[in-house]
Amino acid sequence: MKKILVIGGTGMIGKPVTRALIQTGFEVSLLARNPAKAETLFPGVQVLKGDVFDPISMMTAFPGHDAVYISLSPTRTARRSDRMPEREGIDNIIAVAQRTGIKRLALLSSLVQNYQGMHGFNWWIFDIKLSAVQKIKQSGIPYSIFYPSTFMESFDQLMLKGNRLLLAGTSKAPMYFVAAADYGLQVARSFTVLTTESREYAIQGPMAYTWHEAARIFIDHYRHKKLKTLQMPLGLFKVMGKVIPVIDYGAKIAEALNEYPERFESTVTRQELGKPGTTVAAYAAGL
Repeated sequence: MKKILVIGGTGMIGKPVTRALIQTGFEVSLLARNPAKAETLFPGVQVLKGDVFDPISMMTAFPGHDAVYISLSPTRTARRSDRMPEREGIDNIIAVAQRTGIKRLALLSSLVQNYQGMHGFNWWIFDIKLSAVQKIKQSGIPYSIFYPSTFMESFDQLMLKGNRLLLAGTSKAPMYFVAAADYGLQVARSFTVLTTESREYAIQGPMAYTWHEAARIFIDHYRHKKLKTLQMPLGLFKVMGKVIPVIDYGAKIAEALNEYPERFESTVTRQELGKPGTTVAAYAAGL
């Protein structure tokens, strides 16, 4: 694999993956709805204007690439009736990849989606994510599917509001927080070691913590300002979420992350793709 097209390269997780691919020496192109933004983030990298909801634009972008890395997620205001990147978008990506001779599809998925069906939990977004995985597997194209634990970037890019870290509900289950930069290196490594085989990789960081334990470590090592946690009852989020989609999204994610009984399952990943080394403390100190 030499030439990789990245879809979703300007997002929170897409950026470090794109950097890792570039630094590893791949010829990287970006499919972007906003080429100016992508060109600012990655000067000198080929940016191709396109949209996963526009197959014609992908028919122009895909030829000449060996693989496509896919990093898609719904907006936090998404409604079930909306077009979804991981539903209609995935359908379009697979169809175009089949027609243009793409040799590998690599998909960012998640571990916590496996909470679907546990303790009566049911969320239509998890159904879409699980369906996307099955569509990739059934595409007939060799695939790499990555199932990360919670990303450390959630602390400073999603949960930090002023001088408070917002926590929703009670975190019961430890999770193996992973830094997106470490994940990016593993993705890059996968493109160097895989040929025609398909693989699924659990992506987990060095140690497991509950949200509250990890938040305390983050606060203790964050250097820019003093932080405190702000504990919000999950029930309140659920009530507000009935009328405000963005809060409903946050409540559903919080419930799943608080409850999902994550176990260590990345032994094979570490053997094939390397071991993540960034701790929560090191991540916070490096910001």
